[in-house]
Amino acid sequence: MQINQINIGIIGGGNLGRSVAEGFLKAGIDASKIVVSRRRVHLLEDLHAKGVRIEKDNSKAVIGQQVIVLAVKPYQAIDLLNEIKPFLKPGQILLSLMTGISIEELNEHVPEGVLIFRVMPNTAVALQESMTLIAAPECDPAVQKLVSDLFETLGKVIFINEELMAAATVLGACGIAFALRFIRAAIQGGVEIGFGADVAQQIVAQTVKGATELILQTGRHPEQEIDKVTTPKGITISGLNEMEHQGFSSALIRGLLVSFNKLNNGK
Repeated sequence: MQINQINIGIIGGGNLGRSVAEGFLKAGIDASKIVVSRRRVHLLEDLHAKGVRIEKDNSKAVIGQQVIVLAVKPYQAIDLLNEIKPFLKPGQILLSLMTGISIEELNEHVPEGVLIFRVMPNTAVALQESMTLIAAPECDPAVQKLVSDLFETLGKVIFINEELMAAATVLGACGIAFALRFIRAAIQGGVEIGFGADVAQQIVAQTVKGATELILQTGRHPEQEIDKVTTPKGITISGLNEMEHQGFSSALIRGLLVSFNKLNNGK
C-alpha cells in the first residue's frame, strides 16, 4: 500500500499529535486522508484550514482509519482505550505515542487482531526531522515496513526492543529540550561576548546543525571531529576543559538519568 493512500486517525491534537499531523502534510500525505480529534476542537482550526478533518468525538478518528495514532497523556490511556474499543477492528494498526504503557497493557484493552506498535517520535516531526524509535510486536513484516515507511517520511527511524522505550523517550524526545537548552546557553554566551541576540541565535543554530550533520553524514565519533578543531594550547581546548571543570558532561548525563529514573518510577 502506498503511504499517501493510507487513512490516518490521530487521537490527541496537543503539541505532539499536531506535530505528527503537520509532518504528514509536509511529507505529501493528502490532508483529506488525515483526521485529528481533540476535545477543544477549536484549537485545531489551523489544521482544518489546510484540509485536515477535525473531530471532537474520538470514535470518528477511529472508524474507517487504517492507521490510528494515540497521542494523549499516559494517564488518559485506559479511559481512552475503553472509549474507542467498540470501534476498533482487527487489522487496524494502532500506534501508541504514550510513554510507560506497554504493548501487553494496550493489548488488554483492544479487540484481538488490532496490531499495536509503540512509537516515540519527537516534536521535530513537524519539520520531518524526528528521531523516531519504534517497538514492534511479532507480526507480518509487511506491516512493520508500512509503519517504518510512514515514519521515515518524518525523519529517521530505528526499531528497538520494547524494554528500551523509556530510554528512547529520554534520549530522543526529552533530548530535544536538552539540546535546545544548550543552544539557549550558547546564545546567551554569544550576547555576552558581543553579538546581538538575533545574530547569536543564527550563528549557534547553524553551528549546531553543522555539528549534527558531521556526525550523521560521516558516522564518526564526536571526539574525532572535536580533535580537528583543538590545537595545543588553543582556545578551543581551553574552553572545553573549563566546561568540563564546571561539570558540563556530568550535568548532562545526570539530567538524563534523573529523567529516566523518574519515568521508570512513575513519579
